[in-house]
Amino acid sequence: MKHIVRAFVVVLVLTGAAATTQTINPSAKSTVVASRTSMLPVPTCAPSDPNACGMKGR
Repeated sequence: MKHIVRAFVVVLVLTGAAATTQTINPSAKSTVVASRTSMLPVPTCAPSDPNACGMKGR
């Protein structure tokens, strides 16, 4: 049981170290680009809706 816990801790440390190196690297800037216009979100409420789909409150 002790070996399983130690192995799990080692895996967590290695995963955290790998994630940290990915976030620290400033040269790896990622931008999200929609490749098709069908991937863009489509509003379901009419733009002239005075209540704005119920998001303004009462």
